[in-house]
Amino acid sequence: MIVGCLALNSSFEPLTMVPLKRALRLVIDGKAEIVEADRDRTVHSEHIAMPRPAVIRLRKFVHVPRRFRRQVTNTFLFARDSYRCQYCGRWTWELRHRESLTRDHVVPISRGGLNVWTNVVTACSGCNTRKANHLLSECGMQLLHPPVEPHFVHLSWAVRRLTPTQSHYIKLFYGGDVVRQLEAIERKNGGLLPPEAQAI
Repeated sequence: MIVGCLALNSSFEPLTMVPLKRALRLVIDGKAEIVEADRDRTVHSEHIAMPRPAVIRLRKFVHVPRRFRRQVTNTFLFARDSYRCQYCGRWTWELRHRESLTRDHVVPISRGGLNVWTNVVTACSGCNTRKANHLLSECGMQLLHPPVEPHFVHLSWAVRRLTPTQSHYIKLFYGGDVVRQLEAIERKNGGLLPPEAQAI
């Protein structure tokens, strides 16, 4: 089943995933056209019926800055770090009751650190509390991986599941390597389920 709809720019550049209702509104208003649809499912209203869109294309070009950089948000931070504490190594499903994933600044803001990709990591609430406003050398903690700024394409799609049809358009525009990297991220994250649940 198609969960969301891939929206393409008029140039066929993949822009984002949009909810079904938003995709339908864009098509009905004449702002987009259906490129690919789920032919087995139809969307009905009082006056119209159309196949459920899987990929839509905007009729007018939307300018996307070349040096676009996604702001640091917890959603994308956790995706970058594979939903794993970068100090103790526990995955989100391994956290105890009342624990959660949080954002930690490697160099604390109170000590001149910035809220940028190269200074933030995913940390469980226990490790974040333990580190407090110390530098790593002061509290004896180490990172699993140094924080880096990911490519915005990886961030944009790392938290979304793409159908094979939608992946085709990512591949057309960005190439097969990006699709393979996104698939690797999805396999790595495993849908946020513990290994034993994935095997069911």
